[in-house]
Amino acid sequence: MIQPSLLPALTSPVKDAYVQLAEAYPALSIRELGPGDPTPRGDGWVDAEDLAAGGAALDAFLAWDADQLRRDYGQDARSDVVATFGLHRYAWPALLLITVPWFLRRRVPHLSPGDVSYQRTLRQLSVRVTDFACLPGDPAARLPGARVVPDEAALRDEVRTAVADHLGPLLDGFGPRMRRGRRALWGMVTDEVVEGLWYVASLLGPDEEVRAMTELQELLPGTQMAKPYVGTPGFRTLNAPTGEQLATRDRASCCLFYTIRPDDTCVTCPRTCDADRVARLLPSA
Repeated sequence: MIQPSLLPALTSPVKDAYVQLAEAYPALSIRELGPGDPTPRGDGWVDAEDLAAGGAALDAFLAWDADQLRRDYGQDARSDVVATFGLHRYAWPALLLITVPWFLRRRVPHLSPGDVSYQRTLRQLSVRVTDFACLPGDPAARLPGARVVPDEAALRDEVRTAVADHLGPLLDGFGPRMRRGRRALWGMVTDEVVEGLWYVASLLGPDEEVRAMTELQELLPGTQMAKPYVGTPGFRTLNAPTGEQLATRDRASCCLFYTIRPDDTCVTCPRTCDADRVARLLPSA
């Protein structure tokens, strides 16, 4: 919820949410740019707009992934696997710029690819927010760029639109290298939205994790109701031998890690049986 003590000093609709994200997940650093601040250049920074263009910037970005896979696993990965890893490593943190303010403050920034830059080795994002949606009565509605929508359902529409507007152009850049159809690509976007926010919410506490699971199911109710997204969050619970209820989900897309380690599938992969999931999800694992 919005903290009343912070309202008089409100200058950014997303600052509080990004601060809370950084406190919960210090591995990711976010630099919010003001109207006159320059976009960071050089020193490993890449604009999302350049990645979407699919040229030399994307070549260099994916070369990092190819080198990392070779170094960590002692083998060369297929080019489509490298591209899939590369998109994931951008999309997972970048989409938090949209989903976390929605989840924590009910504010949805609309970010073009030109509004976001990424320094992957330092896990830093820079973002410039000029346009956002909020609910009636939100004090942020007085800020420049605010657009008030009538209710929670309309705000969920804003989240879906904001994610699609930001990541859609990147799918155009990465897609030809990934050799996947549009349905598979948007299934991957579904997974990035769900797994990123679900993980961050789990760091904020068990109640927030449960709330995130509920709200993600409302956000992504299925392909026919939330195009172009494919699939649902796919949450379900497993019964552990100890009597615990363990939360899991089934991915809407494949991350292709099995091509690197065939016997080491993700815990949310449909290939991973429930017995293995339980063994890996127990606190003792």
